Amino acid sequence: MPRNVVDTPMQIQVDAQWQTSLDDYVIDAKWSPDGKIIAAAAVSGPVACIEAGGGSPRWSIHAHGFGTTEVTWHPGLEMLTSAGQDGTIRHWDPENGAELASMEGGDSWVEHVAWNPNGKQLATAAGRKLRLWDPTGRLLREFDQHDSTIADIAWEPGSGDLVSGSYGALKFWNVSSDKPVRVFEWRGSILTIACSPDGKYIATGDQDSTVHFWIVKTGKDLQMWGYPTKVRELSWNARGTMLATGGGPTVAVWNCAGRGPEGREPILLDVHEGVVSALAFHPRLNILASADETGHLAFWEPGGHDEPLEQLVVDGAVSVLQWSPDGDSLLLGTETGAIGRVDVDSNRS
Repeated sequence: MPRNVVDTPMQIQVDAQWQTSLDDYVIDAKWSPDGKIIAAAAVSGPVACIEAGGGSPRWSIHAHGFGTTEVTWHPGLEMLTSAGQDGTIRHWDPENGAELASMEGGDSWVEHVAWNPNGKQLATAAGRKLRLWDPTGRLLREFDQHDSTIADIAWEPGSGDLVSGSYGALKFWNVSSDKPVRVFEWRGSILTIACSPDGKYIATGDQDSTVHFWIVKTGKDLQMWGYPTKVRELSWNARGTMLATGGGPTVAVWNCAGRGPEGREPILLDVHEGVVSALAFHPRLNILASADETGHLAFWEPGGHDEPLEQLVVDGAVSVLQWSPDGDSLLLGTETGAIGRVDVDSNRS
């Protein structure tokens, strides 16, 4: 496949800075918007805030009975939000761990929480219930009940619509109506949603070992198949021109520039021996981080060179990868409970 190959490989230097532990499977971890704090959640319920600079803990609390499912930061306020298997959503003060609000998600298990980028609404998904809240915890709207469990939610860039994925369809919701404004039907089981940063595409990773694409403007769809396992790992690059996908030990990167991925062969990045468990494109540069269930971490320049730029091995399957807002560091979490920060310096920064 023709590619725009860079003559000089990108050079990066990777330095492990610190490591701490939650003593249980790290189900989620995220940088604060200013990059100064890391919030992390263990599957059994603990939520912790950690100083990003040196890894020292600010506080840790058992946030949810039966377990925590997700954490997210408010985009403007100093507030952390968590969801759990006790059916609640909770807001926390990142300074001291004080609970600021508690809301009922509408079912026994709240799976997903997502702040609108404008910070005015929080969307939550619990079973078949999709709800909308203001930052104080006041319920703004409950949307029409879904026909099946909501697998994922995401705010669509540009339009401000909320997208939900469940068996058989993607649904688009406007904050001013409890009825969907658009429905993209597809007979399949969606696991995860990824909207391209430019709002042109929505991709889903699916139970039947496929990746599905929709062109948002027209609703036209296409499907990529041949993955060895179900696909839970998706990551767009900053320009929305490349989508990295897991679904096995090989990372497939689809070229979505111009006419899109239809009819194109993917770039295949093949170094992992275990199934890929996490993917994260750099927020500015053409650097992709991939990790697998053996703890193998690799850095790539997709479309530039087929070999990894750098590699590391950590103890335990990697469950979380996220770049810092400035792109200088990578946060990782593992199934053994480890949380760490790795600094990445590039000659093209």
